[in-house]
Order: sequence, then structure tokens, then C-alpha cells
Amino acid sequence: MTDKLQKIIKEEVAKLPKDAQDAINAFDWAKAVEEIGSKHLLDESEVNDFQVETLLVLVGLIDPQFYPVNIENHVGTTKDSATKMADEAYEKVFTPISNTIEENIKKNLKNKKPNATQTLNFILSGGDYSTFVAPSPSQGEGRGEVHPTPPSLADIQANMNKTSLKDKLVI
Repeated sequence: MTDKLQKIIKEEVAKLPKDAQDAINAFDWAKAVEEIGSKHLLDESEVNDFQVETLLVLVGLIDPQFYPVNIENHVGTTKDSATKMADEAYEKVFTPISNTIEENIKKNLKNKKPNATQTLNFILSGGDYSTFVAPSPSQGEGRGEVHPTPPSLADIQANMNKTSLKDKLVI
């Protein structure tokens, strides 16, 4: 794996929620992908491309249903080989990471004990998890909802002008 690719991976994983970051960083998925690529006789460049495609799915930029097609198109393998590689990656990379995230969430939920007001607010909100955020001392129990300010048009345009991940990944 190139230094540039390692840097991009760290940057993109850092943008994910803490639970996802912990699960991805706890597992050496890049090595697992490299082993899958070696098993399918990919050269170093093709392995890097395979790692990029895997990263794009891990960080949520590409839908997993397109993963085999993207492997075929960007790594340069046959459809059959791409499907086998994707299946193996699902088994050896995505499933363990998903299980770790699920376990971490379950552990965190055990430590939280929602009260009746939070439960009612959650149900009435239609599933808005912000009702589980502890109220600040200035707010009474169950009163004073916090509504985040939406981003301004200038902020949205500034974010659109930033270099996209795909532009960074041209190796």
C-alpha cells in the first residue's frame, strides 16, 4: 500500500462516527484485502485499486451492492473473479467490522438507562435519537428541545468546492 493511500485512508476513516472508526481501526482490513488480492493473483497496483474500492464501501461513499461491479471495472478482473473477491471481502472484512460496530453499540446502550420521558419523546419524535441526549442544566427534564442550526448556503457551497475523495484517490 502506498503512503498516499495510507494517508487518504486515515483521513476518510477519521470522518466516520467514533464507533465506526474504532471498529475499522481495530481490524487490519487493508491486510485482509491484500491477502484476498494476492490469492486472486493481483499485482501491487491492482491490490491498491482493490483496497480503494473496499475503502469506498467502508466509509459509505459507494453502496455495497456495486462493490463487485466496481472491482471488475476498476481493478480489471473478470466478473466471476470480482464476485469471488467481493464475497470473500464481505466474509473477511465487512462482516467482522459490522459485528464489532454492533457489539460496541450494544455495550454503549447497556450503560445508558433512558427514563420514561426520553422513551416517550423518542416515540413521539418518530425515532429521533437526539431525544436521548441528556438535557443541559439550563433545560428542565424533557423540556427545551435543541434544534441545530442548518448550514448556510455559503457553507454548503464551500463544502461542494472541496476536493472529493475520488479526486484524491487517483494514484
